[in-house]
Amino acid sequence: MNTSIGDRIRALREFRDITQDELARRSSVSVDTIRKLEQGVRESARINTLRALARALDVQLERLVGQPTVTQQLTDDGGLLALRDAIQDPGSLPGVLGEGDLEEPPGPLEWAEQVQAATATYWGGGYSELAATLPALLRDGRATARQHETEAVWRSLALAYQLAASLSTQSGHPDWAYTAVEKQLAAAARASDPLLEGMGVSTLSWVLLRQGRWEQARDVAERKADQLEPPRRRATANQLAVYGNLLIAAATPAARADHHDEAMDLLTLAESAAVQSGPVKAHGTAFSVTDVRTQQVNIALAGAEGRPDVALTASAGVDLATISRPVHSASYRVDVAQARYQTGDNAGALELLLEVEADQPEWIRFQAGAAATVREMLEVERRRNGTLRGLASRLGVDPAL
Repeated sequence: MNTSIGDRIRALREFRDITQDELARRSSVSVDTIRKLEQGVRESARINTLRALARALDVQLERLVGQPTVTQQLTDDGGLLALRDAIQDPGSLPGVLGEGDLEEPPGPLEWAEQVQAATATYWGGGYSELAATLPALLRDGRATARQHETEAVWRSLALAYQLAASLSTQSGHPDWAYTAVEKQLAAAARASDPLLEGMGVSTLSWVLLRQGRWEQARDVAERKADQLEPPRRRATANQLAVYGNLLIAAATPAARADHHDEAMDLLTLAESAAVQSGPVKAHGTAFSVTDVRTQQVNIALAGAEGRPDVALTASAGVDLATISRPVHSASYRVDVAQARYQTGDNAGALELLLEVEADQPEWIRFQAGAAATVREMLEVERRRNGTLRGLASRLGVDPAL
């Protein structure tokens, strides 16, 4: 039996033993909205409202909206539970005797190539495929590091854990992701690579953001950016890319906390770095002027009162063809779809969401923002729209309004 968001809000509120009025006070969401959600008069609310309710109820957004926490395909060789076991390996803890390597691990170069291939799979949206292969990749990486304790091997292991943190977060398991980031940062330290450590902090900021820890997410990213800020006349492209990614990481939680001006200041600095660096692909990610401008769209929608008109204006400065990562392109287009819907362009929003689904059918099922927008669209739809209801069904949104 499907449970609605209103059912979850009521169950969590009653479990916390608070009234609707108290929840309204804690979340700054009107009691009328809470009452209508719990009664089923409204089936959803804007994503920022849902974030505020989740925070007030002391749960992660994914639990409140019922985001899937499993990949679509079952495999014999791996999966999300196998990924958890590879991240939280008891044998890697101090004082615990782990099992010996059962077979010869790959050599450093071969294993580094496998990490690069896995990175491409992640940014292509192949979550089921990556969940099947990443557990073994992590185990092989640890074995390779035991036999070849070089900085290059530790660098690749850090990137592998970065992938593990990212996939765990996307699939609704930020607690696993936090452990993966710890190991990412430890491997980056063994690699003696401060820039790789910087990307680890950027990943950590994203994990904290998904856990609802906005102040910490901003703080860790901003302090690391200050530490790594390069001297502009002698800065390398990689230095500028890591610095810029940290500024982007700090801007998003700032906007979630309604500090939009400060968020835009951070993105202005990031864009200046991107102009100087040019497009960069390094440390498992990418950085460019386009990457910064897509975030301008995202932060315009964040906070208690999003600004969809500002988001659409910012989107005019984004050249979609220059977004190098398919998942990033999909995320940006979901933001634009949300802005279109909030400015009254329901048809344009639906068209864009269907386009994203066609490009990234697995990825979109994990996106709480896409599901929330579709729920809102269903709620205001005055005539039967089979296309919209089909999309809602595929995203796990109950179309029975």
